[in-house]
Amino acid sequence: MPKPTFFNLKEEKRNVLVEAAKKEFSRVSLYDASITNILKTAGIPRGSFYQYFENKEDAFFYLVGEHARKRFETFITLLKTHEGDLFEATRVMFQTMLEFSYENGQNNFIRNVLLNMNYKIEKTFTQNLTKETIDQRYGEILRLVNRKQFNIENKMDLYHVLQILSAVTFHNLVQSIAEELTLEEAMKKYMKEVNMIKRGLCKSWS
Repeated sequence: MPKPTFFNLKEEKRNVLVEAAKKEFSRVSLYDASITNILKTAGIPRGSFYQYFENKEDAFFYLVGEHARKRFETFITLLKTHEGDLFEATRVMFQTMLEFSYENGQNNFIRNVLLNMNYKIEKTFTQNLTKETIDQRYGEILRLVNRKQFNIENKMDLYHVLQILSAVTFHNLVQSIAEELTLEEAMKKYMKEVNMIKRGLCKSWS
């Protein structure tokens, strides 16, 4: 997490620093990123950076966490827009993220995040689908989700449904970008997997 001094910055100065960091992490991966480039873009001295962040990893994971938080709020909005259809909300989320990545080409923050994935990045990226978060917002999500689509009986059922859809969506994002699939190819593959979940994988269950 950033240091308290970061959050005490005026919003304009904080945004300048955030955009400078995002620009650098859009250009290259975390490991190739240069603090010097962030400083030049933001127009601040080196000492100032360390007043706000411990290191470049601290800045990077802050950005990933903020992106994840905003995407989760977008997901909640999509649930409202699509009358609780969890599959449709997830599909729109997937397609929107993929379109954004394709439209912005190589210099793309989320593209670099996905292509340089490791456990820590994935955990940060999906932090809003943890059991703790679902516990906190269970009532809100449960009210929004059209439960006629599922056999959801309790909090844990909903948690596992969200985890399954998140895993399929996340995997397809990474694979679509890594394999440079067209949007049509990516959507076709994604929907095939989602539809298999909808139908169920077993002919009969006892």
